[in-house]
Amino acid sequence: MSLEMKYRVHEFAKDVGGKSTDVLELLVARDGKERNHMALLTVPELDYLFNYYSVKHMVDSFDAFLDAGKAAAEEKKAAREKEKAERLAAEKAAEAERAAQAAKAAKEAEKAEKAKKEQDRQAAAAEKKAAEKAAKKAAGPRPAVKAAKPTLSKEEKAARQQARVIDPSQYEKKVRVVDTRVSDVDLGKYDEKLNELAARHESRKFSNASSKQKITKKNDKKQYGMKRRKESEQEKLKRIELQRKKIQLKVPVPDEISVGELALRMKVGVTEVVKKLMTMGVMAAASDTIDFDTAYLVGEEFHCRVEKEVVLTIEDRLIDDTVDSDADLLPRSPVVVVMGHVDHGKTSLLDAIRNTNVTEGEAGGITQHIGAYQVTINGQTITFLDTPGHAAFTQMRQRGAMATDIAILVVAADDGVMPQTVEAINHAKAANIPIVVAVNKIDKPGADPERVKQELTEYGLVCEDWGGETIMVPVSAVKHENIDTLLEMVLLTAEMGELRANPNRTAKGIVIEAKLDKGKGPVATVLVQNGTLKNGDILIAGSAVGKVRAMTDYRGARLAEAGPSVPAEIIGMNDVPQAGDTFFVVEDERLARELAEQRRAEEKLKSQASPTVSLDDLFSRIQEGEMKELAIIVKADVQGTAEAVKASLEKLTNEEVRVRVIHNGVGAINESDVMLAGASGAIIVGFNVRPDSNAKSAAERDGVDIRTYRVIYECLEEIEAAMKGMLAPKFKEVVLGSVEVRQTFKASGVGTIAGCYVKSGKITRGCKIRLLRDNIVVFEGELSSLKRFKDDAKEVVSGYECGVTIENYNDIKEGDFIEPYEMQEIEA
Repeated sequence: MSLEMKYRVHEFAKDVGGKSTDVLELLVARDGKERNHMALLTVPELDYLFNYYSVKHMVDSFDAFLDAGKAAAEEKKAAREKEKAERLAAEKAAEAERAAQAAKAAKEAEKAEKAKKEQDRQAAAAEKKAAEKAAKKAAGPRPAVKAAKPTLSKEEKAARQQARVIDPSQYEKKVRVVDTRVSDVDLGKYDEKLNELAARHESRKFSNASSKQKITKKNDKKQYGMKRRKESEQEKLKRIELQRKKIQLKVPVPDEISVGELALRMKVGVTEVVKKLMTMGVMAAASDTIDFDTAYLVGEEFHCRVEKEVVLTIEDRLIDDTVDSDADLLPRSPVVVVMGHVDHGKTSLLDAIRNTNVTEGEAGGITQHIGAYQVTINGQTITFLDTPGHAAFTQMRQRGAMATDIAILVVAADDGVMPQTVEAINHAKAANIPIVVAVNKIDKPGADPERVKQELTEYGLVCEDWGGETIMVPVSAVKHENIDTLLEMVLLTAEMGELRANPNRTAKGIVIEAKLDKGKGPVATVLVQNGTLKNGDILIAGSAVGKVRAMTDYRGARLAEAGPSVPAEIIGMNDVPQAGDTFFVVEDERLARELAEQRRAEEKLKSQASPTVSLDDLFSRIQEGEMKELAIIVKADVQGTAEAVKASLEKLTNEEVRVRVIHNGVGAINESDVMLAGASGAIIVGFNVRPDSNAKSAAERDGVDIRTYRVIYECLEEIEAAMKGMLAPKFKEVVLGSVEVRQTFKASGVGTIAGCYVKSGKITRGCKIRLLRDNIVVFEGELSSLKRFKDDAKEVVSGYECGVTIENYNDIKEGDFIEPYEMQEIEA
């Protein structure tokens, strides 16, 4: 620590509002060194103390902290007002008491004045008698008679004493009349100076009468020259242990806690906690984590009361995910997902239901987005989700199954059960939703609905006609046959499911699809599952936050609100949410943005955890023989398609070449994508998007390969063809012969030399070998040298002797066998 930064223990304790003893205990628990309150703190010690007090005084919300501060300030102000009122009342009471004492003193002064007047009267009478006596004496000699002293009663004596003791004001200057007509007047007792001295003496005597002399022993005085004996660490621990036994310490502990943190909270040394865990059979270091039950048992050993710490996160405070009561639930429309293999007529079936044609707008005639539609049958509304059937869109089908109530499995009568059909069955069973099978294309010449029913029995779907529970309806999407029957079966299944929701609460749902529109910005297609979504609501979906600025239905008409089971397209998000994210309507936009930022930081940490590979790093790994890697950047028009392409490309990974999608996003290929590809040696795959002019010029300048596609088959075929040029050649092992060790020699600086005899085949210089002892491999490596007599040999064939040394190995014994071999490349 520099000379300019002198920060002492007592100064730090004063700044944090604590005690110096607490700070010293923390420092002793940290490094075991004894200090006093004048010790200078180092930078690591300050970091440790600031970290401890930051964790100790950490608050969940600054708003709650400020509100608590305001409440405390109000309470303090009220306490001050109360204290002021009490002080004023005490002052009034003291003033009244002083007034009463003044009245009492006045009364006593009046009484003393009366006593004084009586005394003056008696003195005047005595003086008169003395004057008369002097006159008689002047008249003639008479025998001297001593004048009798006037006698006073007990009451008069007490009054005189009280007047002299209590009220010294009687000695104030008074105008007195002295009769000097007689010759023997004693003027000394009327001297004013003497009266003042007497008054002062009496006042001082009675004012000091109640005071006592303070006598202090010499041993009780503080001896500043002597130093106090420092408390040892063991004595301190004993003292803390006794205090802990007297006052049980409450220690909040979460579900998991490190040993060091537990020791800090219990105010115990880490070594003591580790010892206690060892006696309990738990081997844990200071940085290891233990569960709540173990921490509870350790706390009991140290006489601490361990309580469960409830950590209230931002998500818990912000999102209302309470379960609705049965009285608040109302019937809602069913959400139906249409699933099946590619080209089995899913979208055509929906076209027949809603009398539209969607397949004309799809590239290659394949549905590559999730479409959400609503139809009304007999006054009842049904929400349909159409999912793609290609194998690349597995995640999209899984999201569709998890977000719906009923699954319509479309199977072509002329094609039967296909791989994506089986996958759709598994998704529906995993989501635990009922399945209604629509056997489509019954109007085609090769249609065989009975064969389809037979194949579906292998996957646990038995039709009602055969005694099962699965509803199977033969339909024709082209000729609109049995469409009404299929819809009636869907409504019947929904009625049996008793689908209900609470429309009178904040909305909650799932993001079906999301994209980045050039004019509108981020656009999300959501399905409301509970509550009612309204214009102006603040919602959070994953790391995206926004306010609903506009809301439209599947036909493009404006919506003021969307209730349960209603799909809607909304704009107003600050970012494109991930398809499949759950969205919630919240009240506090500031907390929602804070939660989104927290989720974004967590995603960033996860992405940084995966190793990034640059172009140079990739080449170095290839030269070192490590696994090769093909980095790809995927950009698509919608989020669901980008995820599907990413999953399909990553499935092309094999044992030798790893395909890693380092980035996938929504929107056109821009210059930042080209910069990322140039830095990481990646190629850019665009699906239904094109690069802008800046991206094209940057790609030509940096040599980045950009490939754009509209059909997913072409993308997978080209990437797979590009990977074939990166495959490593195949090798096989070829055994060259068998060599017997007959004698060994020790040579300094060389090691063990084996005198060998080639029994079969040959042994070559620089080949790989295995050392066998009793037909057990004890070492595998390479030859260091091969000699015939004193000359180096290129190879030694069977029937000849040779001397060999093995690289980095000397434990060769007589009777061992050396098996030489080499790796030969297999031509494709």
